[in-house]
Amino acid sequence: MSDSKHKILIGVDGGGTGCRAAIGTADGGVLARAEGGRANATSDFALAVKNIIATVRLAAEGAGIPIAALETATAHIGIAGVLGPETAAQVAAALPFKDCKVTDDRPTAITGALGNQNGYLLSVGTGTIAAASQSGVFSYIGGWGFQVSDQASGAWLGRAALAQVLLCHDGLSAHTDLTCKIFARFDNDPNAIVTFSLAAKPGDFATFAPDIMASAQAGDVWGRRVVDKGATYLMRCLGTLGYQSGDRLCLTGGLGPHYAAFLPEPVASGLISAKGSALDGAFQLAKASQVTLSEDAR
Repeated sequence: MSDSKHKILIGVDGGGTGCRAAIGTADGGVLARAEGGRANATSDFALAVKNIIATVRLAAEGAGIPIAALETATAHIGIAGVLGPETAAQVAAALPFKDCKVTDDRPTAITGALGNQNGYLLSVGTGTIAAASQSGVFSYIGGWGFQVSDQASGAWLGRAALAQVLLCHDGLSAHTDLTCKIFARFDNDPNAIVTFSLAAKPGDFATFAPDIMASAQAGDVWGRRVVDKGATYLMRCLGTLGYQSGDRLCLTGGLGPHYAAFLPEPVASGLISAKGSALDGAFQLAKASQVTLSEDAR
């Protein structure tokens, strides 16, 4: 595998819910993919590194690539919780790949969705990414992590729902079918909610998001109110990034496409399908990095 076209490429997309890896070559493209446990560099650094390595190895096995060969690979790792160059360097140093670029999950998400096109991205899953790509330059809004940001995300919806359930329990708000359903998951015990919240990670809060979104779409009063609030935040992000009606806009992530029904009609009618996933973006960036390394070596 001395020829750059045949050298191993690795792309990784990691977040609070899970980790995905793709492995292949520039010439052959993606040969295998795999899924593994959560990978957030801030929430649990050691677990993120462990799950990245395990998921890449699983993909390698699927592609028939020897584990030892991974040490010569070029990799792009895009994961949640990378707060700056220092964190990125720590993650890269902990991984067994020869040429390893680590970023947060925003560049991989927008690269996968838009490729080389200009446009805008709202990627809403466990966390939230609002981004724009103009002539190859990326701009971002938010994405500062669950504790202080990630409005509209699955984790944000889940935490808001648990807070609302407790308000209903205390008689400060009226229960809806949604809040009753969520409370029943804790055997209608407010202390169980508190205990859950003390140890919960963003991905744990996000497990409530599918029910919240479905209830909002079905007309649940509180569910509709909180999802509308998330949609308003997303529109503010787009406005700040410079979005105008008619511009390309992708909605990705587990929740992103579901927000289409809650966005203003001029926006929803102008949506385009994503070219690929954040994992596709990570593999594409690994390929671009390998090309750069090959040119530098000449």
